[in-house]
Amino acid sequence: MEKAGFTIQGKLVDVVHRKIFNAEVQVENGIIQQVKPIDQAPNIFIAPGFVNAHVHIESSMLSPVQFSKLAMKAGTVAVVSDPHEITNVCGLEGFDYMYRNAAQTPLKVFLGAPSCVPATPFETSGAIIAAKDVAHLIDTYQLKFLSEMMNFPGVVFDDPEVSLKLKEAQKRKVKIDGHAPGLNGKQLEKYVQAGISTDHECTTIEEAREKIKLGMKILIREGSAAKDFDALNALMDEYPNEVMLCTDDSHPDDLVKGHINLIVAKALRNKRDFFNVLRAASYNPIKHYQLEVGLLQEGDPADFILIESFEEASVLATFIDGVKVFDGKELTIELHDTPGVNQFFAENVALNDLKIENKGLPVRVIEAFDGSLLTGELTHLFASNQPFLESDTANDILKLVVINRYKPSTPQIAFINKFGLKKGAIASCIAHDSHNIIALGTNDRDLQAAINIIMANQGGIAIAHGEYQQALPLPIGGIMTNEDGVVVAEKYLDLQAKVHEWGSPLRAPFMTLSFMALLVIPSLKLGDQGLFDVNLFQFADLFQLPDNRDKQTETTA
Repeated sequence: MEKAGFTIQGKLVDVVHRKIFNAEVQVENGIIQQVKPIDQAPNIFIAPGFVNAHVHIESSMLSPVQFSKLAMKAGTVAVVSDPHEITNVCGLEGFDYMYRNAAQTPLKVFLGAPSCVPATPFETSGAIIAAKDVAHLIDTYQLKFLSEMMNFPGVVFDDPEVSLKLKEAQKRKVKIDGHAPGLNGKQLEKYVQAGISTDHECTTIEEAREKIKLGMKILIREGSAAKDFDALNALMDEYPNEVMLCTDDSHPDDLVKGHINLIVAKALRNKRDFFNVLRAASYNPIKHYQLEVGLLQEGDPADFILIESFEEASVLATFIDGVKVFDGKELTIELHDTPGVNQFFAENVALNDLKIENKGLPVRVIEAFDGSLLTGELTHLFASNQPFLESDTANDILKLVVINRYKPSTPQIAFINKFGLKKGAIASCIAHDSHNIIALGTNDRDLQAAINIIMANQGGIAIAHGEYQQALPLPIGGIMTNEDGVVVAEKYLDLQAKVHEWGSPLRAPFMTLSFMALLVIPSLKLGDQGLFDVNLFQFADLFQLPDNRDKQTETTA
């Protein structure tokens, strides 16, 4: 990419010194050589490019190259990315794929060493990243951080392997990212004392304040499923130096609309301090992770955007290392993708595989919530004249299935509430974090069909209702594709529209489904080894009554 010298004039947003002034910026060889105040300038802002402080690129369903095409159009110049989705599937080979693919794009992709592969010992992933592998990744790829330590019980209760991973990171003086939903008190203190410096899982401002007071940086997350901005945005003005912005998990239909620029716009419309917002979107993550990303200071890399209105998120141009990569309409550079990787050995399921005997006892049911990774729990008593437990659409109790993708195995079955599906079934190989097959449906035949479409494609997303069957193939790890992001978004939206047509009220049903197997987010989840009580951090009996029985629903014969 050519890095020709040039000058540009506008209203320069200096987030370092918190001021705006008319300026001429001179760029040579990708570096800002001079920032010269001038009397008059065009009514266009020159501002630091946006930084996503925590993202899983894989959740966009796009390769890093295809992800970057959409992110750069939104003014993003850098992302702090945890590749634990693909490493859960393909291990070190998956990490190397992400690194090599990201090197094909000017977007500055800073990968971390995954800390939790698998996320827990209670599920099956495609690989194990041990402490020695963490050390290897940090040293070989010169990484800046250990990715989110999701196994917070392992930190609190001194799990030997978790402790070794933390020591390897501490020895190398890299940052350690956190993931501790709801953790507080003495256990939180111990978690922070382990050197963990950030958290993106806060859902209340009280939780965030406690963590900030103990020394953590808080990432305000606004993703496709988890949206914490409304609860946390006041932190930008309360603790302006301790806050960053992130999307965490964002599906392609959201990414085509925008990225960090949309969170910035929302914050400014909420009357947050202008410089506090812009620093959360650039300065704070750059300084925290010590990223080689410019802030419009002389001697910095020329990473900046031209923007007409921050409140309208209208990016006119994006520059990275002095190269204009986006001109307000199209990318100005040509990018080339690289071959993907995968690991998929599951086999088709039969109808009998999906049967579960009715024991005449109340069943524990996962309660899903729109826009949240958290789940609740209720119980349901099925009609006593049914020999097998089937989905009960009248009471919105649907059969949920998780199947190990890495070897032929017995499906694990539970039930879920709040998906609202009235007909058909949906299935996906995007199931955080091990990415086994997850499916739910209103009847066993459609469930079987949707699951077996996933088998045929070795991953991806599928829906089925009678003769109607549709899929979005994701050949890279079963969770990504190198197809153009706009095309992928359209296909994804078509599937989602059909799921809404079939009755689901959830804004992002596939994204919500993908977290129903995440065994580190309370309270009740289903993994490939069985139903799991996250609060107790142990497997749960499907027919075991919980302590709280006041939510019980009942269907009589």
